[in-house]
Amino acid sequence: MPIENSGRFRVLAVVVVGALGLGYLAYTGFREPAVPSAAVAPGGVAGKSGAGGAPGGMASPVETVRVRPAELVVEATAVGSLRSNESVVLRPETAGRIAAINFRDGVAVAKGSVLIALDAATQAAELEQARASFALAQANHQRSLDLFARQFISQQALDNTQAGLKVQAAAVAVALARFEKMRIRAPFSGIVGLRNVSVGDYVKEGQELVNLEDIRTLKIDFRLPEAYLGRLEPGQRLEVASDAMPGRLFPAVLDAIDPLIDAGGRAIALRALLPNGEGQLRPGMFVRVRLLFEKRSDVLLIPEHAVVPDRKAPYVYRVADGKARRAPIRTGTRRDGQVEVVEGLAAGDEIVTAGQLKLRDGAAVRPVGGGAAATGAEDESRTGGKAAEGTGR
Repeated sequence: MPIENSGRFRVLAVVVVGALGLGYLAYTGFREPAVPSAAVAPGGVAGKSGAGGAPGGMASPVETVRVRPAELVVEATAVGSLRSNESVVLRPETAGRIAAINFRDGVAVAKGSVLIALDAATQAAELEQARASFALAQANHQRSLDLFARQFISQQALDNTQAGLKVQAAAVAVALARFEKMRIRAPFSGIVGLRNVSVGDYVKEGQELVNLEDIRTLKIDFRLPEAYLGRLEPGQRLEVASDAMPGRLFPAVLDAIDPLIDAGGRAIALRALLPNGEGQLRPGMFVRVRLLFEKRSDVLLIPEHAVVPDRKAPYVYRVADGKARRAPIRTGTRRDGQVEVVEGLAAGDEIVTAGQLKLRDGAAVRPVGGGAAATGAEDESRTGGKAAEGTGR
């Protein structure tokens, strides 16, 4: 009996040992190597992982673009309103009844032409009376001069007649001024508006009769932030666009800069002049103003999101030999999601535009997406399109 139990125990031990051996062979045959083949040195010794990037020495996927020279236009845009070069609402200085209207609504009139005449019968009679008195005083003074020459009157009598002559001359001037106030003239050449009165209406002193506008030249009033103050000077060229005439640009010139900056909005009030000889634009219209400060070519522009801020200096990652190298830069003008690189990069450099936050200097990178194609003989139009796409994010 003990001999039979001992045999069974040996058989069971052989079976267990065999099962363990088969399990070990299966484990060692099918498990993955502890070190990736890419990280094994030629001599068969596993090397250390890269300086940065994905774990295990894998290259980090990033998006890149090539730095290309471009044209940089430094400009400012604003919205403004058109105003007449000269604008006035004609009003009578004295009350009276309208005797004549010498214009048609909306037509051009010349400077000095009588537009509206009030009934001036009383003023005309007063003027005639003053002229008659002046003529009499003039005759009396002439006789006094003859008598004084023959020593028939004194110097005092001559002075009295001379003073009377001056008084009557002043009376003529007063009567003429009153008469002229009954005739409303155009103070400048322009286009009259729509009148609100008719012949026979009695108008009061200061009542609005009609407006007169000089639109051969228009004024453009607009505002810009105070940051542009150092770039502004009279005589600069502007481009003006109106929704009423899409696709057309009108040239204008900066005419005046308000010396007072608005303390509430920190804005500068500006006025430009726009020639309007054809009369296509009208006062009161809304316009868009584009002020060109400078235009430079061969400027290095990169997407703003490629720049990593830093306390010392901003930097980007430049890709060279499959590695990301930290490159400090000095930036300039910013425009439409792009920034000018003044120092730190050269034309043709490939920089990282997405994925740089997980990189370190010297990390292995692998360009993916559209950026990977922007290498070698990639044409500028395609590179520019990629930069524009990145800017729009």
